Amino acid sequence: MPDPDQSPISAQQAKDLFAHWKPAPALVLAVSGGPDSLALMWLAARWRRGLPRGPQLLAVTVDHGLRPEAAREAREVKRLAQTLEMSHRTLRWTGAKPDTGLPAAARAARYRLLAKAARASGATHVLTAHTRDDQAETLLMRMLRGSGIAGLAAMARETEREGVWLGRPLLDVPKSRLVATLGKAKIAFADDPTNRDMSFTRPRLRALMPALAEEGGDSRNWARLAARLARANAAIEVLADGAERYLALRDRDDASRFGLDAAAFAALPEEIRLRLLTRAIDRTGHEGPAELGKVEALLAVLDRAIADGGRLKQTLAGAAISLTKGRIHVDPAPPRRGNRA
Repeated sequence: MPDPDQSPISAQQAKDLFAHWKPAPALVLAVSGGPDSLALMWLAARWRRGLPRGPQLLAVTVDHGLRPEAAREAREVKRLAQTLEMSHRTLRWTGAKPDTGLPAAARAARYRLLAKAARASGATHVLTAHTRDDQAETLLMRMLRGSGIAGLAAMARETEREGVWLGRPLLDVPKSRLVATLGKAKIAFADDPTNRDMSFTRPRLRALMPALAEEGGDSRNWARLAARLARANAAIEVLADGAERYLALRDRDDASRFGLDAAAFAALPEEIRLRLLTRAIDRTGHEGPAELGKVEALLAVLDRAIADGGRLKQTLAGAAISLTKGRIHVDPAPPRRGNRA
């Protein structure tokens, strides 16, 4: 019996994969020249041809300027896009590159450029070619870093970033099926050597996957775990929403300040307290999202101060957190001295 994970994706399956984005006026496809993104472009073009009306498709290739082969690969993507009657643009990440944290910086630049292209073309979404294999690797990376439930939910099918929506139509599809799809269509693809560079975390984890699969830890099971954690995370978020509304009703002292009744806050489950505190800091602070570990440490100090009936004043991520007269307030912190204009 043929292995379904090795079979090409049919026209009907492509229709199902992209159906969610049919109402969009335009879609940007992030296409690097590797097998996953080329399959995304091929399948999207196949899907769009079958629609009497549908979104305009724009393939965008980001050349990070890190490999000499990248310019040639972008030209190959453009040639394929033309055969598919699809518009194509190549965008370049210019300027100095960091000495450390290069993968994260390149990823941030890529999304920034893709979002810019989406806004310029009237697209509401950028579709990326993340696969089930990518989902498994993301979950493993976050487990090793000790992420919370939200992080272990890994990648969502749709998220907002840089003012546009990111869609991941292939998130439940194994990479092997995309390679098979290109093989059937006789489409060649580029091989990015950085995907095997063991100086980076993701390739090292990828090399472990065959051994993990022998113990039952294949990409299907890792992705299933991520989906279950995402389900649990969504339920906790609903509870946090309700708790936030409940506690907000108690804050009558000063409508311009975010405040919580300390006794009511202390009665909530720890995970809900943690999320409410994180939300308040992220909403009020001016130094980016608060790190989970630092919020956990702050919550432990805050819990002790509430139990002792004491006072507290700390700063985190550009927010000032105070406990006084039985109320918790989260306000913008004064700028650090080195950050003043």
